[in-house]
Amino acid sequence: MKTIIQYISVLLLLLSLSSCSEELVGKVETGTVKGLVVKQGTNEPLKNVKVHTSPTTETVFTGDDGSFIIENIPLGDYSVRAELNGYITSFQGVNLKTEQQVVTVVFEMSDDNSLNSPPSVPVLISPIDNATDQPLEVDLSWSSTDPDSTDILKYKVVIKNDFDLNVITVNDLTDTHYYLDSLKFGVTYYWQVEANDGINPPVNSPVFRFKTSTTPNNRFHYVKKHANGNYYIVSANETNTNFPFTTSNSNSWRPRLNQNAGLIAFLRTVGGNAQIFTAKPDGSQEFQVTTVPVAGFDNAEIDFSWSTNGQDFLYANFNNLYKINKDGSGHQLIYSTPDGSFISEVDWSYDSSKIAIKTNDANGYSVKIYIIDMLGNTIKTILQGVTGAAGGLNFSVDGNQLLYTHDVSGHQEPSYRQLDTHIFSYNLLTDVVTDWSVASSKPNGTNDLDPRFSPNNAEIIFMNTSNDNISPRNIEKITMQTSDRTALFPDAEMPDWE
Repeated sequence: MKTIIQYISVLLLLLSLSSCSEELVGKVETGTVKGLVVKQGTNEPLKNVKVHTSPTTETVFTGDDGSFIIENIPLGDYSVRAELNGYITSFQGVNLKTEQQVVTVVFEMSDDNSLNSPPSVPVLISPIDNATDQPLEVDLSWSSTDPDSTDILKYKVVIKNDFDLNVITVNDLTDTHYYLDSLKFGVTYYWQVEANDGINPPVNSPVFRFKTSTTPNNRFHYVKKHANGNYYIVSANETNTNFPFTTSNSNSWRPRLNQNAGLIAFLRTVGGNAQIFTAKPDGSQEFQVTTVPVAGFDNAEIDFSWSTNGQDFLYANFNNLYKINKDGSGHQLIYSTPDGSFISEVDWSYDSSKIAIKTNDANGYSVKIYIIDMLGNTIKTILQGVTGAAGGLNFSVDGNQLLYTHDVSGHQEPSYRQLDTHIFSYNLLTDVVTDWSVASSKPNGTNDLDPRFSPNNAEIIFMNTSNDNISPRNIEKITMQTSDRTALFPDAEMPDWE
């Protein structure tokens, strides 16, 4: 009997324990958290965002529509965390209070760039604001910093002026300076710099301004040859303080200043032909005078001439000599060579009564230099019946002397190479010829070319170079009273002194 009672007691105890266990399990109540993850500002759904809770329950990832769901979360307080590379981790607090409760949350995630700081406002350094008397080439400089060391700043520079509507815009600079050239005299320029880190909106500097110096009264002009093969013209004073009168983008040569016209005329290649152009002394207001081109056997050897009053030009087209007004009107034929030879060079006397002409054949030889009046009558023959190249015509102010050059070696070849070219002056009153190259001791193996009288007739400016045709060309002058040679401009040719 005692055994039966003990057995029944154990059975009741087991039943009691089983009932308590079922009661404990039944008390674990759960809820659900679901939601959506979007990009802040655009509400674009973000996929593959890692979403999990703290305390930890389950980790899920958002779908293509940005949604997620975490089920069977025991009731309680949780922090829900959303993580995605390239975005700032976001948190949401939730409280699950009742069985089967569903809590909905929305995460608006910001990308990492939202923590990025913009660059500082660019500080313009040089030229200072309201600077005056600036050269035609300036180095614009500024400074700007960025708090984020990994950012790469790029700059945009905008330059305007009060002369025309031209706007210069330079993009994607990484240096804090920009070399600005080809400016114009007496013009006010306005410049501003924009800094951009590629993340934040661009930051603009204030607008600074500077003014270039006024046009200098340069009396010297010469030609240099650019690496691209084009000639360009330089304006200079006696100390060779200079500026490019034309750019190397076009082929321009034979500058001729006329003080009365206030213009500089020159030749320029247009469509393969040489045309006469004029421009202001600062290089502005370029104007094409001719449509019938200046033409001869070689563009580099041809020349033209102003009238003293600056109203018109004389120029040649093969065997024809034309006169044309500086505005392009009044084009007329005034002379043709009787034998059909080419007119390569022409010079008009100061009083406009005489014209010096150099003619040659298609190869530049069979040269003849002579003087005609305005009716085409030959007044005097200066040079004929010689071999070798010749040219360089220029009247003295009084019209009594004529400069010219001649290769006294008599050398002739298809490349038109000259071996020993001298400068001569012919006195029209006495027929006396002076060899200035001999008088001034021209170096052996060189040529003296393109001579012109100085404005006071006391000196001769010219170009000297080795006869090898590859050495530098240098502009010099001869003082006629002493026959001394003086170097003027290195690496230059085709001088003009007015």
